[in-house]
Formats: sequence, C-alpha cells, structure tokens
Amino acid sequence: MPLRLDPSDTRPLPVQIAAALRTQVAAGVLLPGERVASTRTLATQLGVSRGSVVTAYEQLTAEGYLTAEVGSGTVINPLLPHARAPRPEPAPIPAAEPELVSLTPGLPDTAGILTPEWRAAWRAAAVDPSGDLPREVAAHLRHMRGLNVDPTRILITAGARDGLSVLLRALGRPLRVGVESPGYPSLRRVPQALGHTLLEIPTGRDGVTVPTADLDALIVTPSHQYPYGGSLPAARRAELVEWARAHDALLIEDDFDSELRYVGQPLPALAALAPEHTVLLGTFSSVISPSIACGYLVLPSRLRPAVDRVRDIFGQPVGSIPQAALAHYLASGALRRHTGRMRRTYKRRRNLVAEALGSIDGTQLLPIHGGLHAVLLCDPAVVPRAAARGIKLTPLRDYWGGAEAEDGVVLGFGHLSDAELRESLSAVAAALQG
Repeated sequence: MPLRLDPSDTRPLPVQIAAALRTQVAAGVLLPGERVASTRTLATQLGVSRGSVVTAYEQLTAEGYLTAEVGSGTVINPLLPHARAPRPEPAPIPAAEPELVSLTPGLPDTAGILTPEWRAAWRAAAVDPSGDLPREVAAHLRHMRGLNVDPTRILITAGARDGLSVLLRALGRPLRVGVESPGYPSLRRVPQALGHTLLEIPTGRDGVTVPTADLDALIVTPSHQYPYGGSLPAARRAELVEWARAHDALLIEDDFDSELRYVGQPLPALAALAPEHTVLLGTFSSVISPSIACGYLVLPSRLRPAVDRVRDIFGQPVGSIPQAALAHYLASGALRRHTGRMRRTYKRRRNLVAEALGSIDGTQLLPIHGGLHAVLLCDPAVVPRAAARGIKLTPLRDYWGGAEAEDGVVLGFGHLSDAELRESLSAVAAALQG
C-alpha cells in the first residue's frame, strides 16, 4: 500500500497508521472489498513494530473500516460506502478543426515503392550492410542523367539540406550565396543559419538570371525551377557557366525533380558542362520517398578533401543498412523501372490538373513539363475559399524572398490518388469561380 507516516507527527504510531488508512479509504485509493497488506508486511514497509500495526487494524475493524474475510485476509469492509472524493468534471474538449485535404507541393506518391524488389533490397542489406552506394549512384547518374562521374567524387548525404550544410561548412569563410527568388524555401534558409550572407537573384519563368552581384556561390535549379517548373534554356546555362568561371564562383545545382520530366528526356546537368565549378545536389526524396532521408553530392575533385574533413567531424548521418539497401535497389535496376512507372502516373495526374483548372476565366495555369506540382496564377483569395471547402493551398508568394511577387497558388498533385485528386481539383475549381 502507498502509505507514508509524517515524521513530525507526535501522535502514537497506531493512531497515525489508522488515520492514514482512513484518509486512503476516503480518497478512493483503497476501495471496498480490496485486500490490505498483512500486519507484518505493513510494519516492515513503515519501519515500525508489528504490534503498532495490529493495534491500528483492531481500531479500524472496530470502526467498521476493516473486516476479516476467511481465506482472503483483512480487507476494506465490502459494505462500506464508496467514499472516493468527487473528481472535478473534465474540461470540455474543443471541437477539432476539420482536417483539410492538403495540396502541398513536393509530396510524392510513396505507395508504389513497396514492391518485392524493395523488400528484397532491405533483406539483403540486413544480412550484408556493405553495399557501395557511391558506385551505384554513379551508375544511376550515367543511365538517368547522362552524367559520367567518378564514384570518388560522390558523397552520400541525408538529403538536400544536409548536403548543402556539409558543403558550406567545408568552404569555410563567410560566403555570399545567391538564391533564386522565388525559390525553394527550405534550402534558402541553410546559408543564413550557418552565418553566410544571402542574396536574392531575380528568377522568372525561364529560370534564374545571370548574377550581377559579387557572389561566392549560387544555388540554382536548372532542370526544374521551383516553383515555376521551367527549365533553364541552353543559352542561359552557357552564360551561367561562363559567369562561374570568370568569377571563380561555385554553382550549387539542386537537381530537384530532374528525373520526373514528362516532355522529352531529362536535361543535361550543369555538372557536365563545368565539373570543377559545379556541385550537384541530389536526393531520392521525389523518386522514392522523403522518409528515406538519403541523397548525394557530386563534388569537384578539389573540394573532396575539405568536405571529408567536415564529415569526419560531424559524422555520417546515413546508416550502413539504408545505404546498402539503396545500393542493392539501384544495382538491380529497380529504381529506373520505378521512376518510369511513377513518371507515367504523375503525367496522368498532371493531365487531370490541366483538365480541371486549365480554362477557368481569370486564371493562368503555367505549363507543367515535370515534377509534382503546378503553378496557377489567380486571385490569392482562392486560398481561404478553398480552405472553406476543405482544401489546403499554398500561396505563390510564400516562395518569394524579394519584394516582387505574383499572385497565385502552388498545387501539389503527386501524393493523392486519381480519385482524391479529381475531387480536390473540383473543389479548387469551385473556389476559383467564387
């Protein structure tokens, strides 16, 4: 029994024990019919003589609190009214806000990855976690991006932000880092968090402009700009490469959604044009799942020693088993096949977006050549109107770091089933029309 005596209490021990038991019965800690500790056990627990406990039990029995049950020992009198102190009424639980169907951009459909090949890769990794992931990533880039890379230039990361953090730490000195405006929100926060200066570089539907500011590095998404979704024209790519060479600057190429292209083949990487002035920042989050938390850096040879020193200090955040599982999965060719399937799925869902939202008066749906989201230029008032219909939309202005911003929304269509997407797009269309 959870019974304690107050050392400052000057009353006789049997009186104290009896009072403590009465209090527990009144509070509902001890209930009618429940067995109490034997006199020997309670005496040991309290550190008192057994005689003191016997005297207390006799007093409580006389008062009707305790009774002796044959074969059950001493119990709280079953006929004793339940004297539990009334508990306060619980505060009313506020009604939960209705959960919105999220059209948040950037979320892939992860159900398709659960195949026998995926499970086999993890079983193999659990038995032998020694796969060579950099070598398999190099093969993957050769097949999917036409990029021939020495595996020794590949560093495994825990995703895009981890890769960017490792790189910026390796570069050391306070840097002036350019970012696309508008641009990907999570990456743009990394340089400032590490003490570097962030500069907004104007970016339109045909990609980032060639910087006029003095920069040490520029984070750029040439294959699939976020959020507009366009690809950097060949002439602009050549201008960026010449700029990087002339200013001894580093192009940090975020290979965002490059493999999920619906029109033609994936575009060549900047890293193929200027390997000593470009770091390719890759991730498996779009083609597999954000939950895998694994990516890679393709580094200029001159930067590899500095990056390795940083990794030695902070450690490798991706365990050997996930790395081995991915290595097995890539080596089997399963990722290429999975990417092809998902590209067809996302293209079909892209078409659903175009059918539902492509011809509404007062709006403009920008071309969708790849990726998992669409940009719709429209009245921003559609955001609260869609929320009232159960749909969560992301304003286009959320992606701006500078002063200029267009009105519109960014819609993610990758993670919903076709049926869920149709229903959600119907609600968005109704919200756009008032």
